[in-house]
Amino acid sequence: MSSANLKDIVVGPDDRLKTECAPIDQIDDGVRKLAKRMLRDMYAADGCGLAAPQVGQLVQMVVIDVDYAGGKKNPYVLINPKVITADGEERQTGEGCLSFPGITVEVARPSHVVVEAQNLDGDLMRYEARDNLLAVCLQHEIDHLHGVTMLDHLSPMARVRAIRDYEEALANGAQPGDVAQQ
Repeated sequence: MSSANLKDIVVGPDDRLKTECAPIDQIDDGVRKLAKRMLRDMYAADGCGLAAPQVGQLVQMVVIDVDYAGGKKNPYVLINPKVITADGEERQTGEGCLSFPGITVEVARPSHVVVEAQNLDGDLMRYEARDNLLAVCLQHEIDHLHGVTMLDHLSPMARVRAIRDYEEALANGAQPGDVAQQ
């Protein structure tokens, strides 16, 4: 893991993680360069998703690769993603976040999601996921574009515990990509 890439990742508390991000009007070389950087940073931290505000860019772009854990790369770049449908039975899943290293929290999310987004060629793509890591990751990363973190999904008591655990993890040197054992 390159520590230079990990330093690119914004960690909480940081106002950029609570900010509504601007849509991307034009897919140009700057956007392509940002996508490449985000993928590099995500892979360096062994993450499965990363949103632009997590690297300090307040625009609506996320990168996701839920297959990387299996050893092959299959990245998605989603520009201006919108959740079209989020339904199905709620599932409680342990989630980690590169911006909150060292902790894992239980988050309840709909089990089925349909998302529309542009790819780097400007084509409108549709992603559908049910009962899997992609369903969780799409919702988690798109939340970041609207200033919502996994901690915002917790009850007040669970949030207090998670923040305490997170502060302790940071004090013990947690870096993006470090997760708590559940």
